[in-house]
Amino acid sequence: MPTTLEYALAENLWTLIMTEGLRSRTFATRAEANLAPFACIDGFYGSRRIRKRPGHPGPVELEGKHHAEQAAPERTDLKPRRPALPS
Repeated sequence: MPTTLEYALAENLWTLIMTEGLRSRTFATRAEANLAPFACIDGFYGSRRIRKRPGHPGPVELEGKHHAEQAAPERTDLKPRRPALPS
């Protein structure tokens, strides 16, 4: 169960997002307005993070790789396995 402090922090964050990122904008559609808070949060935190070492993939690359692996058809082994012969 959340405490009152956690509720206060969440309300403070929501107020900050609304005043800094959304109040000065006008939206063409309701869908655009619904996605705006997420775009504001994503723009603040960013999808690129400092990597521990050069060449280490970031979160966007890892997510893309994960989705590509999930969408790829499963490989099937066409060679039949031979049963082990008793010696």
